[in-house]
Amino acid sequence: MTRTPGKHALLFIFITVLIDVTGLGIIIPVIPQLIMELTGEGIARAAVFGGALMFLYSIVQFFAAPFVGSLSDRFGRRPVLLFSLLGFGIDYGLMGLAPSLAWLFLGRFLSGIFGATFTTASAYIADVSPPEKRSANFGILGAAFGLGFIIGPAMGGFLGEIGPRIPFFAAAALAFLNLIYGFFVLPETLSKAQRRPFDIRRANPLGSLLTLRAYPVVIGVAAALFLFQLGHYALPATWAYYAEAKFAWSPAEIGLSLMFVGLTGAAVQGGLTRVAIPALGETRAVTLAFLISIVFYAGLAWATSGWMVYVLIAVGAVGGIGGPAMQGILSNQVSNSQQGELQGAIASLRSLAAIAGPLLMSTFLFGVFAGDDAPVYFPGAPFLAAALLTLAALYPFLRTMRRAERAEPGPAPGDARAAE
Repeated sequence: MTRTPGKHALLFIFITVLIDVTGLGIIIPVIPQLIMELTGEGIARAAVFGGALMFLYSIVQFFAAPFVGSLSDRFGRRPVLLFSLLGFGIDYGLMGLAPSLAWLFLGRFLSGIFGATFTTASAYIADVSPPEKRSANFGILGAAFGLGFIIGPAMGGFLGEIGPRIPFFAAAALAFLNLIYGFFVLPETLSKAQRRPFDIRRANPLGSLLTLRAYPVVIGVAAALFLFQLGHYALPATWAYYAEAKFAWSPAEIGLSLMFVGLTGAAVQGGLTRVAIPALGETRAVTLAFLISIVFYAGLAWATSGWMVYVLIAVGAVGGIGGPAMQGILSNQVSNSQQGELQGAIASLRSLAAIAGPLLMSTFLFGVFAGDDAPVYFPGAPFLAAALLTLAALYPFLRTMRRAERAEPGPAPGDARAAE
């Protein structure tokens, strides 16, 4: 049954992404300790295994995301979201019980299959939002992401003081509670008339990415998004290792720093995004976000004390306006019946970045430049690479939006004010 989405539906989407990110944030402060406990290796070697865990999750997501997105176009958003939450609960429970490193890899494999909530949640937001408000409403997802990084790392840091496994059980409990809540309150947003047949040729990474060729604006913005996401993985892939190696921070201190990332991010996504994007237009908002992110990453690369990190986090948070703006540009290019497919294709690109990102940032750059035998000791190397990748992302984005502006007189399709 399809009901008109109300406040409960949007609240559920917010809570779903919040719990998703909270679960991720809970384990970040303790995953190095758990890996070292299971392997008996040091921090540099643990970073290599940590990067491999992220690699596995991302490669499974690369194949699963377009499949799940197409399923949501065929069967609706509600059943896919609820099934994903079930998978999250199972995944975190398995990881909490891990008797060996192989068990952790099994948990991340399952998480990659079931953990497609962000893809379906993005399609859900697109379903219920008029084109001119999509960028602002995608900020809801960003705000949930930010709050998740407030709650998750704080919980993980303090629960991790009890034991490195406790945060995983807390994350599993949250996922199951959200599943129960969603079963009773989540309405469907995609009517049967809007659904399209499932086509396996379009429900795979190659097929879904090939469909983007029909939308020139999507191609250019997606290329920029890929480079930006590739650089972004310097933070989740290396933060816990970087903070311990450079500042000798404890799990609690790492958790507090990530909590501050979430606090500033939530403030931007929940407040500034709704003002800045309509005022600047989507194109200028993304450009500004990229420039701020370059400063943020370069600053982290050469930070010499902990207080500098907190200043940089506060500045870098403003770059968060770019994500919702790009999501709005992309979403406005296709109809509701293709939102799941589009979000699946974009998720595949994100996953591709997530496959290469941890390997580049953690396994290679941090592993090489932070080890005892480093040719030059420079643990900030991943963040310098992130700054360069973000700089590179400006080219395809600006080139695409300028071409679109010349093709269509008036405001560019990336200008949120065009629809007003």
